[in-house]
Amino acid sequence: MAETSAPHADGGPHVTIVLPCFNEEPHLLLELQRITKAMDESGYSYELMAVDDASTDGTLKVLQDAELQFPHLRVVAFRRNGGAGTVRRIGTQMATGEIVVWTDADMTYPNELIPELVRRLDEDPSIDQVVGARTSEEGSHKVFRVPAKWLIRKIAEKLAGQRIPDLNSGLRAMRRKVALPYLRLLPPGFSCVTTITLAFLSNQHDISYLPISYAKRAGKSKFKFVKDAYRYILQVLRMVMYFNPLKVLMPPALWLLGIGAAKAVYDLLEHPFRFAINTVLLIVTGLLIGSLALLADLIVRSRQD
Repeated sequence: MAETSAPHADGGPHVTIVLPCFNEEPHLLLELQRITKAMDESGYSYELMAVDDASTDGTLKVLQDAELQFPHLRVVAFRRNGGAGTVRRIGTQMATGEIVVWTDADMTYPNELIPELVRRLDEDPSIDQVVGARTSEEGSHKVFRVPAKWLIRKIAEKLAGQRIPDLNSGLRAMRRKVALPYLRLLPPGFSCVTTITLAFLSNQHDISYLPISYAKRAGKSKFKFVKDAYRYILQVLRMVMYFNPLKVLMPPALWLLGIGAAKAVYDLLEHPFRFAINTVLLIVTGLLIGSLALLADLIVRSRQD
């Protein structure tokens, strides 16, 4: 699916930065300059893996020209569009660094802070991922995105049992060996960052959050509010179901059983020795969902990841 230039023979970098690029031609060189300047000044050995996701503009040409200018830049070209999640999955698999950084090329994230994310991982071995937690929302559809993302984040916090300051930030650094087992779970679209967050939290991998600013996007947003928000919600539920199905299925099962039991008492008082059809349906549905929850939990616990 991809064509790539030969990797740099520099003994293996400490950091690999995976940069998805899709129709980023006007501002891409500025982003490359910003990242390389920050990394060069940090003293970290690194490779910047810029992946052209089958762009229809001059993005690939910009990358190929920049590869001659920046010695740490490694260009990968996809023959067909795979989505941000696919780029990050393949980029992480191809990475040679011990620490992998995910970010975007649209000028929204303060990529000059990448060395700080890496430094936090180096200084604290107990932390497996550092996420840039945005302190503001500057994306498209802001009026709808802010309350929707807040609600989804609160649902994810409830299901994961932990506080999550930013569920879907695109700027993050993680230990590659910890992330590798979860790459197969990544969807092709934007919710890949949500997936990797919940995968780490559900498996007791500690995440640290660094407050960051968030700028207005350069160029046109690829985010489709209704379609991507729907996929976002489904992915949160899917990930929690994958690691802890009892948290999703058992609460509604217990509620249905409780309501059914209360309704049964009412039926007995109102009509001795007679249950209404809806009472039976409530109890049976609760038992079915509860049984499904226990079966799913048994499968999860017996699964070898």
